[in-house]
Amino acid sequence: MKIAEKKALKRESIIQTALQLFSSKGFHKTTIPDIAKKLHMSVGNLYNYFSSKDILAKEIIKYTSNVLGEEIREVNMLEISAREKIRKIVALYFRMAERHPERIEYFLRVYLANREVFNDGCEGMTCVSGFVTEIMIFFDDGVSSGELRDQDFFSAFGLFMGYLGGMVFLKGEEMLTKDIGQYTDDISLNIYAALKA
Repeated sequence: MKIAEKKALKRESIIQTALQLFSSKGFHKTTIPDIAKKLHMSVGNLYNYFSSKDILAKEIIKYTSNVLGEEIREVNMLEISAREKIRKIVALYFRMAERHPERIEYFLRVYLANREVFNDGCEGMTCVSGFVTEIMIFFDDGVSSGELRDQDFFSAFGLFMGYLGGMVFLKGEEMLTKDIGQYTDDISLNIYAALKA
């Protein structure tokens, strides 16, 4: 394995470990020494990859946004209706909430709750553009096909994410009576009914 590949793997393991710690303990309660200890590496070596906790936090939100964005890009490339795409996006989001809850927790508990950390370099939606861009493409395609109503992006985005975020919140609070995946059809139909032309 080449040195560049080893560095890339180490960088990703730092991101994954920090993601889990920030999501479970919170951003301010997690220190760089905590992350280094969990990885069995020195603090100095960790700083060779990320020069500050704030920079690491920004890289994590970009990473999680890009992972979700890539999955939505695959849905966007399918030759299926907007209604079917909505169902696939809801299903993959709920799957992520089940399999990688730390990614959703990070967004809610770190990114949204510590905006001061993300002010410099993550203004607006810069650090979540991987995900947001694919949602924009989804809406544009749906409007172009005549299946979705033409409306302000933020209204449509807020509606879509409100449903998804609300369900994931209820899951986290252990209020759902079924596994979150079992709500996919109902939530998909609700979103489609609110967005269709």
